[in-house]
Amino acid sequence: MNICIRKAEPEDLSFLFELEKKAFPLFQQNSKESLRKGIKSSFQEILIAELKNKIKTSIGSVVLFKYKNTLRLYSIAIIKEFQNKGLGDYLLKHVIEYANQNNFERIVLEASANNNKLIEWYKNKGFNQINNIKDYYCTNEDAIKMEYKTNIIPKLKKTNNLIVINQPFKWDNADINANIISVKEYINNPIYQNSSDYRVFNLCSSYKYQSYGYYISLLASARGQRVIPSIATIRDFRIINVIHSAAYEVDELINQLLKKHDTNSFSLNIYFGQTTNKAYNNLANKLYLLFEAPLFKVNFIKHDKWLIKDIKILTLKNISAEESESLYTYASNYFNKKRYNLPKLTNYKYDLAILVNPNEVNPPSNQEALQRIKKAANKKGLYVEFITKNDADKINEFDALFIRETTNVNHHTYEMSRLAFAEGLVVIDDPWSIMRCSNKIYQNELFKKHKIRTPKTTVLTKNLFEASQLNDFKYPLVLKQPDSAFSLGVIKVNSKEEVVNELHKLFKISDMVICQEFLYSEFDWRIGILDNKPYFACKYYMSKDHWQIYNWNSNSGEQEGDSETLNIEDVPTDIVKTALKAASLIGDGLYGVDLKLVNGKVYVVEVNDNPNLDYGIEDIVLKDQLYDTLIDSIINRIEIAKNIRKINFTTNKLS
Repeated sequence: MNICIRKAEPEDLSFLFELEKKAFPLFQQNSKESLRKGIKSSFQEILIAELKNKIKTSIGSVVLFKYKNTLRLYSIAIIKEFQNKGLGDYLLKHVIEYANQNNFERIVLEASANNNKLIEWYKNKGFNQINNIKDYYCTNEDAIKMEYKTNIIPKLKKTNNLIVINQPFKWDNADINANIISVKEYINNPIYQNSSDYRVFNLCSSYKYQSYGYYISLLASARGQRVIPSIATIRDFRIINVIHSAAYEVDELINQLLKKHDTNSFSLNIYFGQTTNKAYNNLANKLYLLFEAPLFKVNFIKHDKWLIKDIKILTLKNISAEESESLYTYASNYFNKKRYNLPKLTNYKYDLAILVNPNEVNPPSNQEALQRIKKAANKKGLYVEFITKNDADKINEFDALFIRETTNVNHHTYEMSRLAFAEGLVVIDDPWSIMRCSNKIYQNELFKKHKIRTPKTTVLTKNLFEASQLNDFKYPLVLKQPDSAFSLGVIKVNSKEEVVNELHKLFKISDMVICQEFLYSEFDWRIGILDNKPYFACKYYMSKDHWQIYNWNSNSGEQEGDSETLNIEDVPTDIVKTALKAASLIGDGLYGVDLKLVNGKVYVVEVNDNPNLDYGIEDIVLKDQLYDTLIDSIINRIEIAKNIRKINFTTNKLS
């Protein structure tokens, strides 16, 4: 039977009342008014057992009373056609787990003294008779009081970390901030079926298709829980091209570390992002972020250079006795990291981390904007904590990460984004957006392929560049370092000699440089895009007596030009359409598309992944709605990730 257990709603009142009348004699029945109050009461917990078919059908109920240390089981009731099918066992197990999870020291109940079958059933489930209460229900209707001490079964730790293993007794380290449970327990226990808050670490003995290991990751994903490894990771490990593609960003580090090896092969065991050879810990951590599995082995092979030959997921039976001690140490380090979350006076629905750099001179959001983001989030049920790069070890305490520090691929912002994504968080800016937006060479190729007009662009390559290439160019030109931002690394050149001189400097930084025609405009358009929809619109004017928005060499102190914020409706249609098309090629996150309108033609300059949201500039038109829309997007993304909401792909709308 496919059964779920949920809290009763006011609409369940009629079902509950009819069930009471059919399941119990008159002297044991709850009144309709009592049930109505119980549904609304914080002191009571009334649960509905529901059969999940095409049409959901209520088939049973549980009524609980919550005291300080005691959970009172008032009743379990099941409709007649589902009795004697094991549903009572299922519901009672849920009650016991509920008591353990909520730190109740014991469960008590009263059963009719004349119902020997029911009393024996409770005794078989671990309940002990502690008292006989005369005339409890009415005259001549006695009750037997029974008790179940929750410490008979070891109390579950108050943690959301689950390690799922075929045989939990084989895990030889109890001092860890995680519950070690069996495959059967994870699959069947309603506690784990009905909450998306768990982080599941799948350590099953096999991940083959349709094995238990495969199904644990599949079920966790369906339940909206964070799971490592995911089904995608399990599948990806079997495709060498995917492995090579994902590992491209650590290729240089691999070859740097392995260049002294005189053999043509090398292996590295990685346990929760760490390895026994400290020299390779940085590599192990980066590989863990790329290939999100608790335990895996990377085999390297040397041809012209070192490459990953393959990756094997490890299970406990694959790990030698010598290394098992290290495994448990690393697991303890991973799960027992010190957490810094402060107590929250309000019970927020989700947790949002905002990454900031207090020392950044020109951050993407000023202080007032950050506080307005926080205010909007709190209003909508999100707890907000501002974090810095030093808080990487607490990322997994949150549901989402919003980056408000200037991003770059070769930077901790990218690493924090990648870590958060690996931990299952919703991330803005996601690592792929940072990667795609940080490099203008990538964007140039992308826009050229999709026929998006940009200023005429040539990519100059260090070892292939010849000065004769410049003979037919029209001046002035603009040279750009591929990862330039905020007008830094962007140089205007007026002659062939200036180009050669500046390239000499730029080629020391990058093997490839963008060379672009110079298109002057009084201002650049910036169209903010969020969830593939227009978000805000600004005109950023050039700095005084300068050809760029930012003039970092200004002696007057006026480094930045003026700005003007407009309604989206007041922006030329071609500007908005082009911005949407360009941003959609990057992703569905938060972007700022910079465009020029010259001689009636729209040119895309670049798409930025980390656009400014400043109080007094971007929010002038929308005011607080700018921040509300952002938070709505983050909540929607969290609920999609947790399977609370889903996207209707025919309309591309949330439901």
